[in-house]
Amino acid sequence: MLKLTNTAVEAVRTITAREDTPPDAGLRIYTVDGSGTLQLAVAAEPADQDQVVLTDGSRVFLDEQAAALLDDKVLDTALDANGRGTFFLADQDRLAGD
Repeated sequence: MLKLTNTAVEAVRTITAREDTPPDAGLRIYTVDGSGTLQLAVAAEPADQDQVVLTDGSRVFLDEQAAALLDDKVLDTALDANGRGTFFLADQDRLAGD
């Protein structure tokens, strides 16, 4: 199952806690047309077949293909070269060894 680092948890909570989002909103990670390309969006609730990952008050919704692709991954955040926050993925065993 997808795991989140502490910084990713905080980022997801911040993104989904805006005034214009419902209280149970989450970050949805999904694929488009089965392509394997992942997309992110804030969603008011999970879709019918979504897997829900709850971590310390953050909610991440994964469609079926995204859940399979991210089963052994860790979601983390960092600043890019322009100082903007970005999400990235790493293998769980790789982070465990660092």
